[in-house]
Amino acid sequence: MTEGTTAAAAEGADTLTRLEQEGEIAADYLEGLLDIADLDGDIDMDVEADRASVSIISDTGSRDLQKLVGRDGEVLEALQELTRLAVHRETGDRSRLMLDIAGYRAKKRTELSELGAKAAADAKNSGKAVRLDPMTPFERKVVHDAVKAAGLRSESEGEEPQRFVVVLPA
Repeated sequence: MTEGTTAAAAEGADTLTRLEQEGEIAADYLEGLLDIADLDGDIDMDVEADRASVSIISDTGSRDLQKLVGRDGEVLEALQELTRLAVHRETGDRSRLMLDIAGYRAKKRTELSELGAKAAADAKNSGKAVRLDPMTPFERKVVHDAVKAAGLRSESEGEEPQRFVVVLPA
């Protein structure tokens, strides 16, 4: 190993350790929240795409966790921000942690990937830009990734909370 690859490996290990620490802090925070709300759920931690990922799942398929998702994931988004703030308070670093509850975000990712692929196909076939409805940053990222995988480009336009994706023809 050269000095550069050794340094890169050490930096990668430091990043992984930092993300695992973020996950631990988030899990502790969320366990406390579940206790306060008297809700049952198991916490699963992982590191995906250079960010900590924490999921709250239920063995019983309890609908109680749906309360933590809310309508269109609004409560989930708020809990994610609160969890990121809890991590920031402990580490002093801004967190990009992703939170999923009861598989909501995983299901949403699949739906959005399909939407992005369909919009890319429509743009390819029509030769015209395809504008999608306003989305959250998470939703736009998934659509952008799906459009890129289909071989086209996309851009975000507008101002939050009305920011949307435009799929551009080839």
